[in-house]
This record gives sequence, C-alpha cells and structure tokens, in this order.
Amino acid sequence: MNVTAQVLDVVYGRPAAGVPARLERRMPEGWRTIALAQTDENGHIVDWSRNGLEPGTYRIVLDSGSYFANLGVSAAYPEISVASVMFDEADACQIQVMLAPYSYSMFFGART
Repeated sequence: MNVTAQVLDVVYGRPAAGVPARLERRMPEGWRTIALAQTDENGHIVDWSRNGLEPGTYRIVLDSGSYFANLGVSAAYPEISVASVMFDEADACQIQVMLAPYSYSMFFGART
C-alpha cells in the first residue's frame, strides 16, 4: 500500500517545499504517528510507505502554520488533516493539497 502527498502554495504559485507532515494510523486507543516527513522542493512526500502499510484508516497532518510562519505570514489553519481508509495492500492514493494562509483545497488522487 502506498500513500503520497503533494502540497502546492497557491499564493506564490509554486510547490510548497519544507512543509512538515506526519502520517498517522487509527488504532483502538486513538491516532498513532507512524512516519514523519517534510515536502521536498517539488512539494512531494513519497517515502512514507517504504515498509508498506497495512489496510486501515490513515491520516496525513500537514503543519501549515509553521510553513507560513517561515514565510513571515500568519495562517488561519495551523494544521490540515486528511483522513482516508485503505482497504487492501494493493491500494495506492495521492493526496494533493492547495494551500493558502486562509484557505485550502484537497484532492484525493486515484486508487490503483
């Protein structure tokens, strides 16, 4: 199972490089962080699932507050969270987020 992300900064019209993020899995006791990452110069995170992921409910949490703070801009959303259910090991998804200080939009890419 593979989960990837792409984050775009719509204010500056470029990939959002350096956005801290974490991948979490829902467990009976709550959410557990299973991987930490940061978007690359193209706004991508592709290496979360190197070890493979089991079917379950996952969420990506993007630290948009620190990203915009590093640009000298305050943001209304300090974190953006996207959750998804992965049904089997053949599932793959890409989460795309268009990011601005006071809004965001998400797109859930194809499952293959």
